[in-house]
Amino acid sequence: MAVAGSVDPDGWMVTFNDLMSRIAGHFGRVEPRRAATAYVRGLLSDIDRKNCWSLAEQARLAGPQAMQRLLRSARWDAAAVRDDVRDYVIEHLGDTGVLIVDETGFIKKGTGSAGVQRQYTGTAGKIENSQVGVFLAYATTRGRALIDRRLYLPQQSWLADPGRCRAAAVPGDVTFATKPALAAQMIAAALESGVGARWVSGDEVYGQDPKLRAFLEEQRLGYVLAIAGNRRVVLDGSDQTAEQIAAAAADRHWHRYSAGNGAKGPRIYAWAWARIDTHESGYRWLLIRRNLTTGEQAFYRCYAPTPQPLLRLVRIAGIRWAVEESFQAAKGQVGLDHYRVRTWTGWHRHITLAMLALAFLAALTAGQSDSDEEHVPLTMPEIRRLLAVLVLALPRRVEEVLHWSRWRRHHQATARRCHYQRRRQP
Repeated sequence: MAVAGSVDPDGWMVTFNDLMSRIAGHFGRVEPRRAATAYVRGLLSDIDRKNCWSLAEQARLAGPQAMQRLLRSARWDAAAVRDDVRDYVIEHLGDTGVLIVDETGFIKKGTGSAGVQRQYTGTAGKIENSQVGVFLAYATTRGRALIDRRLYLPQQSWLADPGRCRAAAVPGDVTFATKPALAAQMIAAALESGVGARWVSGDEVYGQDPKLRAFLEEQRLGYVLAIAGNRRVVLDGSDQTAEQIAAAAADRHWHRYSAGNGAKGPRIYAWAWARIDTHESGYRWLLIRRNLTTGEQAFYRCYAPTPQPLLRLVRIAGIRWAVEESFQAAKGQVGLDHYRVRTWTGWHRHITLAMLALAFLAALTAGQSDSDEEHVPLTMPEIRRLLAVLVLALPRRVEEVLHWSRWRRHHQATARRCHYQRRRQP
């Protein structure tokens, strides 16, 4: 059914039930199917931490076992659910979007979680003990959402240690893949499923990888990928850095365009471009962005199989921030990073269900009518708050609240005893 364009609790509930019915066939039994519905309801709720314990309490279950089984051992196909998420997003956001690749970090304690190691993560802005997931986002003028995911598994600290992989239930056929290679896998899967996007955007991790760029060119996909200023390109037969080309650009070569609307209005920069690598097939450009206030510059390698106007490249460069907004919404609204599972399967299952919850919110947000003089349109956070109160809230008895208080304190006491025992051991 069409997503409601106003506050419509009954319609939202029908839409939610339709979405859960859509994925029902991917579950082997009714029990995990019901648990998945309760899990996603919990992800959309207003509880602070969205892990198995709190989600079970929110669902009025006696304990977290059903939620834990859902992520660990229940029979269901997370990849098929992921495919449904992708199709659902395309249906509601439109088929003329841009694919955006990026990674995000999940800060962790300990060494048992699949893929965890000390590594740089933009989430913290520094090297931290973390897992890193590579994601594919889809963005149109109607909204954005995450449509695919891959857990990055380091070679030396993980794949070179079969025992560690077995402990985290990493499948035996998983081989090392760089982050750009994981991005290429997801883009290929999207194209094979019929996604009609013709442009790809990404940051420097992906812009500096020649194999990813070659793959996109083979698919005749245009791209606008960020690169560092010291990266070299061929301009008029001369090998130069991006910074050198920017420094030589005359004033007449700079144009002011908006990279899209931000929280404070249009994000206007000065832009310049130059045709590069003309000895190769297709059309390639170096795109340069300059901050009007600070003078800070950013650089992009661009490709298209046909000639393109500067403004289109600017638009694709600007839409890359949609993936950052998707990460922020996924973590802040539906608990993308709230999981406490360690295994390969558990990570992919939680992330998939969080992506499903985010896709549902994106669809509802896309269905909102334009703002009037007195109100802005319903935002995704506001829709989730209304859902939590008007649609998904379940009444709770005093006995249930006290039961979960005792449960938490019992397990905290058990954990404390185990911790003290380990410290006393020689």
